[in-house]
Amino acid sequence: MPPFFGVSEGPPIADPIGSERYVEGGEARNLTEISSRHGMQALVTRPREESQSLAAALALRDVGSVIEPMMEVHYCVAAALDLNAVQAILCTSANGVRALARVTGERGLHLLAVGETTASRALAEGFTSVASAGGAVTDLVRLAAARLRPQNGPLLHVASNIVSGDLVGALRARGFVIERRILYEARPIERLSAAALNALRGRTIDFAAFFSPRTAGIFVELAGSAGVAGCCRTITSLAISAAVDAVLTGLPWQDRRVAERPNQPALLDTLDVVLAERRRH
Repeated sequence: MPPFFGVSEGPPIADPIGSERYVEGGEARNLTEISSRHGMQALVTRPREESQSLAAALALRDVGSVIEPMMEVHYCVAAALDLNAVQAILCTSANGVRALARVTGERGLHLLAVGETTASRALAEGFTSVASAGGAVTDLVRLAAARLRPQNGPLLHVASNIVSGDLVGALRARGFVIERRILYEARPIERLSAAALNALRGRTIDFAAFFSPRTAGIFVELAGSAGVAGCCRTITSLAISAAVDAVLTGLPWQDRRVAERPNQPALLDTLDVVLAERRRH
């Protein structure tokens, strides 16, 4: 069985924003605009903590950011976890890692992360035995099956109230005992902020980045209810996967692009292709 180590499958994505920025009981909504010398801007729909690292990567490309999280994170009040018999913890989001770190001081258990950003967050929170899958739940299932053995003990999936994919079912089918514990809720925002609406109506948004079908669906719904769906005609959408892109088809985008792999570096590679095309025209 391959050993665990710091991270695997490529270098982690830096996420310098710590969990202390979350307010107790929830995440304060905070739209931030970062200017660009060339006037291009991207609408960033990730939760605020993840948005900051993406905004920094966009700034290196002279693309400003309008940060408009589609969901607000609220931590659940949970009793301390009993991890004595647990073989490994599986985390499918950086927010799950933050929630886990709030309820346990244990940092030495094996932690399998769905992708590099989640793995990076785990290392930042002090977890010492972290491995990263390729960015999708199916990748995490394959990683767990390769690294772990059913006879070595149960698994724990740290999750929100809404999950994508059937991680628990897939691993149970492989003989594992696995429990899901809900440690946080990701609640959709009720409306787009005035600043985001002004940017959309003013046609100052060039790109819109989406990292989950759920956040894409929230934007589609809120853009329609706010009467700004037509503003997407001048925007190129950037989706982390085909599943995310499928949710966006109901809006009249100027163009839609899909990352080759379901992670932030691949989405940025897709943006680089679009930027290069624009420079040639």
